Amino acid sequence: MSDPSNNQDDPWAKWRKPEAAVAPQEDLLRSAVDAEKPAKIAPIKKPVAPVAGTLSVVKKPYSSPAPRVAPKKPAERKAPVASNTQEGVRLSKVMSERGLCSRREADLWIERGWVFVDGEQVSELGSRINPEAEITISKQAERDQAKQVTILLNKPVGYVSSQPEPGCTPAVTLVLADSQVKQSGDPEFKPWMLRGLAPAGRLDIDSTGLLVLTQDGRVAKKLIGEDSGIEKEYLVRVSGEMIPNGLQLLKHGLELDGKPLKQAWVKQLNEDQLHFILREGKKRQIRRMCELVGLNVIGLKRVRIGRVMLGDLQQGQWRFLRANESF
Repeated sequence: MSDPSNNQDDPWAKWRKPEAAVAPQEDLLRSAVDAEKPAKIAPIKKPVAPVAGTLSVVKKPYSSPAPRVAPKKPAERKAPVASNTQEGVRLSKVMSERGLCSRREADLWIERGWVFVDGEQVSELGSRINPEAEITISKQAERDQAKQVTILLNKPVGYVSSQPEPGCTPAVTLVLADSQVKQSGDPEFKPWMLRGLAPAGRLDIDSTGLLVLTQDGRVAKKLIGEDSGIEKEYLVRVSGEMIPNGLQLLKHGLELDGKPLKQAWVKQLNEDQLHFILREGKKRQIRRMCELVGLNVIGLKRVRIGRVMLGDLQQGQWRFLRANESF
């Protein structure tokens, strides 16, 4: 088996162990649309002198000016796109807000000529439109989006969610053919699926449980967008003695980084275990909340995001998000 450190097609190869090498990446993208060619300018023809023995027309010298009448302008067609003005809203922003794709995807599709506004193709980045305009995408864009994958991983302790600092290993390196839990109807795992695969939410190095990795900007926006209110459910093992009224404070009344936390659902299961449901995801939020009420977190496991459960996935295993699942 080849040394993964020399495999330039695997974006995560340098963090993998030798036995975890993956096959070369397949190329998904086709070449971009050719730029428009400049219009040819017809050469200026020199006047030809009249030939002897033929008739020629001689124009009369210019006389007194006649009254000038401005020609009627043809009826102007209202354009759906105003790309060179500050009017309207950026097309990519409208596409993202409507859930068609992420802004990054929108820019890529616009460049390729895959986006139509009120039936007209738009291929200029930064184009602005009427926010009520009709937006459609081409079959190529639909096929491109259908290839994007979302993966559910049960992250063990010792792995970080995103691209790590020196000495840390990203959880995406666990996404291998051997660790996949296969389901009926799943696509075959290919190394190109690792390209652009990014975590949609935090799960710190000392925590375990459900981590979502996705290539789909729509999924990422739903889970970690500014207006996201997706529930995340945790089982938490603690030590120490909770301060009086501590459970009520965990539910509502604490603040982190100078800002009050959103109301949470918290239940004490037994002396050393708590059950949390949050609608936000600040860095190490549950650990810091528990410290504020006198508790120390010694184990944390995320078991649900939205309507998607961790289920019976074992630590280090992963599966594809099914077609009938949504967050």
